[in-house]
Amino acid sequence: MGFEGEIELAGVSPSFVEGLYKKWQADKADVDPAWARYFDEIAAAITGPSWARPNWPPSETDPLTAGLDPTQMAPAPKPAKGGKPAAPAAPAAGPANEAAIAAATLDSIRAMMLIRTYRVRGHLAATLDPLGLARRDVPADLEPSYHGFTDQDLDRPIFLGGTLGFERATVREIVAVLRRNYCGSVGLEYMHIGDVEERRFLQERMEGRDKDIQFTPEGKKAILSKVIQGEQYEKFLGRKYVGTKRFGLDGGESALPALEAVIKYGGLAGVNEIVLGMPHRGRLNVLVNVMGKPYRAVFSEFAGGSANPEDVGGSGDVKYHLGTSTDREFEGVKVHMSLSANPSHLEAVDPVVLGKARAKQTKLKDNERHKVLPILMHGDAAFAGQGIVAECLGFSGLRGYNTGGTIHFIVNNQVGFTTSPQFARSSPYPSDVAKTVQAPILHVNGDDPEAVTFASKLATDFRQAFKRDVVIDMWCYRRFGHNEGDEPGFTQPLMYEAIRKHPPVSAVYGARLKEEGVVDQAWIEAEEARYVAELEQEFEAGKSYRPNKADWFEGAWAGLSAPVSVVGPSGTTAVKQDQIDALVPILTGVPDGFTIHKTLARVLDAKKKMFETGEGFDWATAEALAFGTLLQEGYGVRLSGQDSGRGTFSQRHAAWTDQKDGHKYIPLSEVDRKFQVLDSPLSEFGVLGFEYGYAGADPKTLVLWEAQFGDFANGAQVIIDQFIAASEAKWLRANGLVMLLPHGYEGQGPEHSSARLERYLQLCAEDNIQVANCTTPANYFHILRRQMTRDFRKPLIIMTPKSLLRHKAAVSSLADLTGDSRFHRVLFDPKAPAEAEVRRLVLCSGKVAYDLMEARDEAGLGDVAILRVEQIYPFPSDVIVERLRAYPNVETVVWAQEEPKNAGSWFFVESLIEECLGEAGAKTKRPVYAGRKASAATATGLAKRHAAEQQALIAAALGLTDAAPQLAKAS
Repeated sequence: MGFEGEIELAGVSPSFVEGLYKKWQADKADVDPAWARYFDEIAAAITGPSWARPNWPPSETDPLTAGLDPTQMAPAPKPAKGGKPAAPAAPAAGPANEAAIAAATLDSIRAMMLIRTYRVRGHLAATLDPLGLARRDVPADLEPSYHGFTDQDLDRPIFLGGTLGFERATVREIVAVLRRNYCGSVGLEYMHIGDVEERRFLQERMEGRDKDIQFTPEGKKAILSKVIQGEQYEKFLGRKYVGTKRFGLDGGESALPALEAVIKYGGLAGVNEIVLGMPHRGRLNVLVNVMGKPYRAVFSEFAGGSANPEDVGGSGDVKYHLGTSTDREFEGVKVHMSLSANPSHLEAVDPVVLGKARAKQTKLKDNERHKVLPILMHGDAAFAGQGIVAECLGFSGLRGYNTGGTIHFIVNNQVGFTTSPQFARSSPYPSDVAKTVQAPILHVNGDDPEAVTFASKLATDFRQAFKRDVVIDMWCYRRFGHNEGDEPGFTQPLMYEAIRKHPPVSAVYGARLKEEGVVDQAWIEAEEARYVAELEQEFEAGKSYRPNKADWFEGAWAGLSAPVSVVGPSGTTAVKQDQIDALVPILTGVPDGFTIHKTLARVLDAKKKMFETGEGFDWATAEALAFGTLLQEGYGVRLSGQDSGRGTFSQRHAAWTDQKDGHKYIPLSEVDRKFQVLDSPLSEFGVLGFEYGYAGADPKTLVLWEAQFGDFANGAQVIIDQFIAASEAKWLRANGLVMLLPHGYEGQGPEHSSARLERYLQLCAEDNIQVANCTTPANYFHILRRQMTRDFRKPLIIMTPKSLLRHKAAVSSLADLTGDSRFHRVLFDPKAPAEAEVRRLVLCSGKVAYDLMEARDEAGLGDVAILRVEQIYPFPSDVIVERLRAYPNVETVVWAQEEPKNAGSWFFVESLIEECLGEAGAKTKRPVYAGRKASAATATGLAKRHAAEQQALIAAALGLTDAAPQLAKAS
């Protein structure tokens, strides 16, 4: 490897190093110890044992000894006993000898600095742009003259001590090797990596006289064949479907053999499964030419057919958003591949893919992250511009989120829609954000398919060796506009003039292979003709193609199905007493030797009392029992969020911290190691996407994401809108993710009150999700268990409480969890008047129910009943109708809520309640609203105003006579 010591030579001025060297010569103590060691190593290597020096005895031209009297040279050592050479005598002292050694040492230092500079900055001179438009002059510090070498020095041998595979080499030889290694079709960025072994691994693969990219003739033919397939497929679609959007891969076809290389070499290195995510650019090509989706299926979709069987339903989606799964086999090794469906929202699929990969690794007990490999393909502008990329890179080293390294493949078209790179980012490369996690970056010329394939193999080997992210930045071009209907010349006239003159990738590479004698023109034409004939055959078959099977309940989803109806009883969610009994010592006992926080000790004492009496179960204890009993029944539980271990409101304590040494203890892990509670990174978009992906890959695990405050889920709106609410309708992908969103008005201001309940309700249709606002620990217990015990999965959004976590009235009994108990979509009024006496019926949801019941009871209102709608969607119309019929004398029906009128549930439930009134034959035909007035902000941060508003809405809901003046005051 040569000698580098601990010194970072990149960017250091040669004159500065020479100055340090001269100081070191005068007095070693005058320089930093690291530099002193560096100079010591070089000097020792040059003046070391004679048998370690090449070409000993020295020739007259040896720069170490040229011009010296032979009597001043150290004699050749004589072998000692045992055949080992004896230690040499030190070189004779003398001005001439010292000057020669100093000159040789300086040469070595300069040469090492030159080499180091190529390692750091050689990529800046690499030949990357197929169009030749990028201005990439050779940086001055890559020239030998920058490091003190003149033209007369270029052919003088210099001692390198094994670096680049040379003991000695001339500057001319050094530069030639470095330019081949670092400035060809592959430019490697890796010297920002802190780990020495990782750098050494990459150096050994890139550096040296024999490190040219080499493939066998058969390998070259296979690469060219794949490029031809990709190119002819795009041309075929262009001929058959003129003007139709396909977001073609034209210009980036080298990505196809590159992906095949990852499958092949990944499989040979132990990968059993690949999870792939990519944008719409090139997806149709990847679907058929990498994933193996039948051509006829894609042609049928172009003709207006559906990807789903006719009896499945759903909205469907455009073909360049769809995913698929398949098995690929290379050299007898089978690799399962899945391509995730995704919307046009750039990079939104990234965390979903990572979550799926992590779930698959967990299921396979792949703790080394060796068997499941995530691959993410990106556009250049999106990789640099979308913040979710940085969030996902941030997962790469975190407990609970690490997937053992992702291969990122950037299809660098050098344009984003119509925006040129200089206006799309502030960094030289789109990949620069990956340096934050010290990922190696392989920049590569897309017109050189061999180089791209080599880069993919190296990236795969690196990932498997070190389990770290790695980036391939393939410079290519987009032959047409953003889509095939765009005119790119409006905004990039020079680029597209160059593209029109530029031959396709297959022509560039084919010409090279013809020069090498690997193929001839007849072979190329036969390959093209064979493939086009196959496409024509498949095109005809596509006219009658009909999908005969949906694949959404296979594999891990076997045994589950789409529900006939999600309305009605919740099934069996109660547990047996012995299940509870088994959890008591786990939830309340402190392990021997564990130093517990004194406040937590009091919490545990309170829990013991709950179990002893069977009464007073609070929210956190009911939750722990739901988790524990699911674990007992063989399900996994994964809870993540920014404060999930302790709980944002110090209510959960699912993870305990020893007060002396800081180690963690997770009680529910004693039930089953399938319990995971994770304090997530400070991310909503990325983490929610990750958990959605995890839940999609493992329906036997209850996956929950908890917002620190419900408002913060706004940052993940793309995942909510495009995946959670719509994936089943668009892509036939069910999911059982639970979102826990703290919600409730306590005068804490607009950022800590509302989980934006109205937004979720606006997304509700076709039984796509469930939205609940539970008011008792027991109902929370049952709704969590219901997620797993049913034979179908639907996303669940729960408005979780804040003040109710410790509210004296918000408690449940053991009987509410056992026996024939279950989840109640509507909770009846425990102190309601006789049914015939009820004149006013108040419907509400969430913690406002407790305020209403307390005020009603204090006022002694004997004609008001209060119903708590615990599940808002699917709306429990059947229960509401039943209750309305039970109250024959109801004159007024009120919907009461804490949220402003333009928020909360009112606009969603108003028409539904009206339908219930009609069906029940009630005297009144329309519900009445009671709540805060419409507001741009979700809540006030002024305590007095909050209290006045709350008092006014309670009075209005209950029909108290002083409601009007208080409402006016609140306004």
